[in-house]
Amino acid sequence: MNSAIELKQLKKEIKALKKQIAILTEKNEDKIPVYQYSKIRDVELKKLFKIEKKLSTTVFNNWFNNEICLNEEVINFLQKLIEQHGNLIGDYNEEDLKIYHIAPLLSKVNFFLKDKEIRGFYELPMSYTTEQFILNGNADFVVSEGLIESKKPYFFIQKFKRHEEYGNPRPQLLAELISAVELNEWIFIKGAYIAGSNWYFVILEKLALHKYQYFISQQFNSTKIEDLKSIYKNLLYVKNEILAAITG
Repeated sequence: MNSAIELKQLKKEIKALKKQIAILTEKNEDKIPVYQYSKIRDVELKKLFKIEKKLSTTVFNNWFNNEICLNEEVINFLQKLIEQHGNLIGDYNEEDLKIYHIAPLLSKVNFFLKDKEIRGFYELPMSYTTEQFILNGNADFVVSEGLIESKKPYFFIQKFKRHEEYGNPRPQLLAELISAVELNEWIFIKGAYIAGSNWYFVILEKLALHKYQYFISQQFNSTKIEDLKSIYKNLLYVKNEILAAITG
């Protein structure tokens, strides 16, 4: 008798559980999909946006052909950076790469402009929400207006060391740039991504709603002094451009 009652009760609980699962499944089907910056790939990026790579490099002319001159102290700093870490970059994990090679370079450029309320943010939480999808996560490095919290992101760097399935830094950077363009209501934005010792600079342009084109520079090898000098000058140009924008 007890066994029959227990079996009946068990069937009742199973039925109730199935009903709850069905409700949760239905809710999940209606839920807006969420994509993480650190994991987004080309296939997902192209699913969300009309985005096309352009091969022209003339868009970088003003940026790269700048007239910035580096003094001896900066050149010595860059040479020492290569001497200390050049042969190890290929073996560094992502945190090593950031702490030993990228962070000192960014600190030397000095995006921390307290009087202008501009600074660089590491691992900056960011989110871009639409009715169709959500992009969120932490951006590796962002130069932004604001000292306590980011108010207006100007420039992004996606650092990278290949060791995971979700490894390509280009779509990750592009997703961050698209978010910034939409949040700032801009047309153009600059960024860069790093694969080991190699740096690539990027310009993204908004053409229409969810339609973009982007340009990728040639490779700059940060273990070679002339390339590292160019990387430094390109970053300094961005800093000066931001200063010019906020001072009118």
